[in-house]
Amino acid sequence: MKDKKSTVIEVATRLFAEQGFDKTSVDNICKAAGVSKGLVYHHFNSKDEILQEIFVQTTKSMLEMNKSVPNEPPENQLVKLIENIFSQLEHDKLFFQLNLNLMFQPSTRKLLSHHIKERSAALLDSVKKIFDGIDPDQSTKLSFMFIAEIDGVSLDYLSVYENYPLKALKEHLINKYKNI
Repeated sequence: MKDKKSTVIEVATRLFAEQGFDKTSVDNICKAAGVSKGLVYHHFNSKDEILQEIFVQTTKSMLEMNKSVPNEPPENQLVKLIENIFSQLEHDKLFFQLNLNLMFQPSTRKLLSHHIKERSAALLDSVKKIFDGIDPDQSTKLSFMFIAEIDGVSLDYLSVYENYPLKALKEHLINKYKNI
């Protein structure tokens, strides 16, 4: 059974993703979570702190998804990473929608700027470690390109196209990076 703090985080995540951070009040969170304001303020000093906690948790999830298995060849690590990302995209759109919203809303981008920079550096580092094993001379460029492609796919899938060919693009990326 989930504790009340986890419930607040889960509900706030959903509301921030659906309505945006600025349009979601602590009252909305309390009502949707079925908890009192006192309970929310017992765990968090402010709505900003709830958002920061959510961002830290989503960063941990992303980094966990990016963890590679050290004994596997880097090409296999990359394929596993692509499969993990696309599986997560397909099965947890809310997670990615929230992160997309947070990155583009000026108020949340400013509030989370330090966390965003830390996450970006950690994700780049984890991807670069894989590409270091594939092509050390091009690993930085390949890492930035790979992240840009994943970001582009995510953006289009979440906000632009209704019948997005997610599975076909996953296979395309796997084949593309297998042949480097």
